[in-house]
Amino acid sequence: MQRTRFGEMACSIARTLDVIGEPWSPLILRDVWAGVRRFDHIQADLGISRKVLTERLNHLVDQGVIERLPYDARPRYEYHLTAKGAELVEMLMVMARWGDRWLAGEAGPPVLYRHHACGQIAHLDLRCGHCGEPMHAGSVDLLPGPGSA
Repeated sequence: MQRTRFGEMACSIARTLDVIGEPWSPLILRDVWAGVRRFDHIQADLGISRKVLTERLNHLVDQGVIERLPYDARPRYEYHLTAKGAELVEMLMVMARWGDRWLAGEAGPPVLYRHHACGQIAHLDLRCGHCGEPMHAGSVDLLPGPGSA
């Protein structure tokens, strides 16, 4: 079955899904961000097959989200976030915030986030880049942009 190509749609959400919409990709990005950077370590952490992990890593490298850096002369590689990948992690933090609120249960969230600037445990809060006020689904209007179809 041929997979739908979301990258050609005039929608930034669809284009993002074309890069990381496959279920393993966000988890691989999470691991790399958390410091799990070697193939065997990622595989062990996720329980993913070598074939699928290889495909996903190649795709993420091709998309410029992660990069391969050699750590051994055999050659062996570690995976590191690019600037593009680091911005995607911010989206994962929003997903984690939603999961913490709606799916964590009585045990609470599985991970806490300590903010470097103030040292406090905090959660992500979306704010307008212009005025600094909180942004929520009901507080914005969707308008056609210059790249609309």
